[in-house]
Amino acid sequence: MASESPVPPPVLWAQRKENIFLTFSVESKDPDIKIEKDSVHFKGISAQDNKKYEVIIPLFDAVVPETSGFVNKGRCIEMLLRKEKEDAPYWPSLTKDKKKPHYLKIDFNKWKDEDDENEEGGGGEEPLDLFQMLSGGSKDNPAKPSFDDLESDSDDENLPDLE
Repeated sequence: MASESPVPPPVLWAQRKENIFLTFSVESKDPDIKIEKDSVHFKGISAQDNKKYEVIIPLFDAVVPETSGFVNKGRCIEMLLRKEKEDAPYWPSLTKDKKKPHYLKIDFNKWKDEDDENEEGGGGEEPLDLFQMLSGGSKDNPAKPSFDDLESDSDDENLPDLE
């Protein structure tokens, strides 16, 4: 019986001025991940159906592998890549290829436009970076989570009992 060839996992990406965020949307216990200056290599087996996943993503520009990293969150693998050129403009795409790969989608939950980042005081506080989020920290105290800053809204009002 021939072995099934690996396919690329679904990948979400977003960027900020200094960082690239990648999310590999696959459950994999022990993925093999390599972050290089000009590419990211992912290889893993799905915990759900033993499907093989593998992809090499050639990056648009250079990153710093030593200050980049990833965390396996169980249902996905989240990665933070530090851009080598901190003052460079936003990347027009994740890869150098003109054609967008079918497995790659924008992560609108983490996306922030370059114009939004340049505005002073617009849009609230900057979210925690990936390493702070993964350690459960807050902006003021990276080692201790804080829920005091969460805003309440009208949906938080007490509801009447069901009859």
